[in-house]
Amino acid sequence: MADRDLRVSDAEREHVGELLQKAVGLGMLSLGEFTERMDTALAAKTRGELNAVLVDLPGIRLTGQQAPQPQYPPTGPQYPWPGPWHHGNPWQGGRGRIRHPRPAWGRPRPMPVAGGNVIRSRMSSVIRKGAWQVPPTLYLNNRMSSITLDFTEAVMATQVVELQIDDVCSSMTIVLPPEATVDANEVEMIGSTINSKVRTAPLGPLHLVLRGQIRFGSVTVKYSLGDRWRRLMNGF
Repeated sequence: MADRDLRVSDAEREHVGELLQKAVGLGMLSLGEFTERMDTALAAKTRGELNAVLVDLPGIRLTGQQAPQPQYPPTGPQYPWPGPWHHGNPWQGGRGRIRHPRPAWGRPRPMPVAGGNVIRSRMSSVIRKGAWQVPPTLYLNNRMSSITLDFTEAVMATQVVELQIDDVCSSMTIVLPPEATVDANEVEMIGSTINSKVRTAPLGPLHLVLRGQIRFGSVTVKYSLGDRWRRLMNGF
């Protein structure tokens, strides 16, 4: 079987997505081209299909063989091994030394790999509403998805809930109960928007803290429709 016909993993698709994001930052791709190529990359099943989105980008060497895994450099989600699509060998340093690759621009902290505190989606629609259990820290790892988090009837373990966001090309809606507050000042945005219609202070019975990174996506934080209607009728 030819190398181009080998199947690819989610990690390889995500790495190619990071290269496309870097190409946007360098002015090589427009947002429209980025979206089109991300669609192709996320749907790719073989190396040949995945290579197609990178073939005209300068400085990216496409190979069919996996580079050898070094013994020392970190291999967790924050420093993924580039696999068959990489800029040369990132571990090759001068005089035989091994140097660490620089993290992708503004990459947020790695997501946990298991547990009930992770929402991970790819080109999907995710809705959490009703009496769902909310952990103290909720990790959101989404690509080209629609996410709705309704906290109006949710069961919280703590007064302060932290959302750690790693998002690309997604739309997120957060619905909060009356008197809840939110802090969205620690989110890094790249070609994105955050529209908050919720108070930031004083600290409410539920306080939501947003952290992480949003790339080419949007977040809307609002109170429930019923609460907004009551506020309107009461002149707030």
